[in-house]
Amino acid sequence: MIIKLKNKDKLIVDDFILKCAIGKKGLTKYKKEGDLKTPKGIFYLDSLYYRKNRIKSPETKLKKIHIKKNFVWCNDINSKYYNKRTTISKKFKFEKLFRKDCKYDMLIPIKYNWNKIIKGKGSAIFLHLTKNYKSTAGCIAVSKKDFLIILNLIDKKTKIKID
Repeated sequence: MIIKLKNKDKLIVDDFILKCAIGKKGLTKYKKEGDLKTPKGIFYLDSLYYRKNRIKSPETKLKKIHIKKNFVWCNDINSKYYNKRTTISKKFKFEKLFRKDCKYDMLIPIKYNWNKIIKGKGSAIFLHLTKNYKSTAGCIAVSKKDFLIILNLIDKKTKIKID
């Protein structure tokens, strides 16, 4: 299955057309760290990360990982952990996964800049939650209701097409 982004504000998943938000500055083929753009391309999805203190274990064929208080995603181009999940450290900049708001109560990393990581090409590109559809820092955000629909339809072979 391929999830498709259409008109910068809709995700097409099987027979469902779901409202979404993307990066504040739109789409790009030339993603750079911090540019507020969502990368164009076709990418696999990673595991489901979720806050078990806020969400009961969702039904999905993806591997599930509980988000712990010390989980972060490194966005520091000078770190060996760039674009990887790790734990809090004073040695590098990062994005906290255990947040006060609901955005990361459930998230799926999009495998952008993933296998052969190029520092500065962009990191922490997720499919995550939104309540208001405000633009993101480069991720794709959907409502909790729609995220749960997506989880029921996808598996580890699913790709997302962003163009």
